[in-house]
Amino acid sequence: MTSPTGPLAGLLVADFSRVLAGPYSTMLLADLGAEVVKVEGPAGDDTRHWSPPVRDGISTYYLGVNRNKRSVALDLEDDGDRAAAQELARRADVLVENFKPGGLARFGLDYETVAATNPGVVYASISGFGAQEGGSHLPGYDLIVQAISGLMSLTGSPDGEPYRAGISVFDVVAGLHATIGVLSALNARHETGAGQHVEVSLMASALSGMVNQSSAAVAGEVVPFRMGNSHPSLFPYEPLECADGELIITAGNNGQFRKLVEVLGVPELADDPRFARNEDRTANRDELRPLLVERLRTRSKQEWFEAIFAVGVPCGPINTVDAGVAFAEQVGLDPVVRPGGIPSIRNPITFSATPPSYRLPPPGLDEHGAEVRAWLEAPGD
Repeated sequence: MTSPTGPLAGLLVADFSRVLAGPYSTMLLADLGAEVVKVEGPAGDDTRHWSPPVRDGISTYYLGVNRNKRSVALDLEDDGDRAAAQELARRADVLVENFKPGGLARFGLDYETVAATNPGVVYASISGFGAQEGGSHLPGYDLIVQAISGLMSLTGSPDGEPYRAGISVFDVVAGLHATIGVLSALNARHETGAGQHVEVSLMASALSGMVNQSSAAVAGEVVPFRMGNSHPSLFPYEPLECADGELIITAGNNGQFRKLVEVLGVPELADDPRFARNEDRTANRDELRPLLVERLRTRSKQEWFEAIFAVGVPCGPINTVDAGVAFAEQVGLDPVVRPGGIPSIRNPITFSATPPSYRLPPPGLDEHGAEVRAWLEAPGD
């Protein structure tokens, strides 16, 4: 096994997860220097077969969340492979899994069994609805959680159908929460020497991740509703029509609104009592919107983007994803890395002393099987 560099160098992560939430979490850990061994069944991670699109015959879904890992294919029904998996769990600093709650117990890979021989293990479980009675038997897919949590009731036109988000947003949020949980438990281990069980569910992540909307329901006792691209508590904070299309404009405070109307050539709107404060603008958005659009229609969206951005008011075009990547390049974020020649999106965290690294391309199924098995068969601590 290699010795990666980075803030998590020296940590061994046994990755028993598949699809998105778990693999995203373990990729972030791997970028930061952890040695991640991806354990796959004989058929491989489901996302290997989720296509199109593909690159060189490999699903780009799989490629997006599996760099910097080593793959070993283990059939947990096989005695020898199961023993290898148990040995990997015994040596691991971190184990991440997203089996149905309790699903690894019959293989001797549940938290209690692993912790009995590896008391320092940080064992992270990701599920759809938690391991408690009532939730443990429910299958958890992101789309189901988007529906049940209420997110879809917020997404789409006010008079149209509910829509899912364009990505599996709660898988990603749950993956981030799992990473936070793992790092927090590792920090606690520095003090106590003991690991612990970290549990994350897509449903809990959804309710937390809906922030102001879930707060409106539980603290404000109101039921949020679909508003299209409008914001329930801010205006302007939506696409507005220019001469050749729409531009997103977000004036988040009174100062930004004053700058906006000044650059639009209608400075008097900042002192109009209907629009002077954010709560006034929000309440009177149907009166204010046409006044802003009347000015915006006099110039192109690119011209307004440059003029409005120049005075410090956030705004932006509605790009396609490729144009978004190109804009990140333009502003110097250098978003694309190429481990093994496979393009992927850079880890979003920047460190002054211990940067992420991109050592390995996403592995082929069992690509490192012989190496991992030989390492597990050798005497270990």
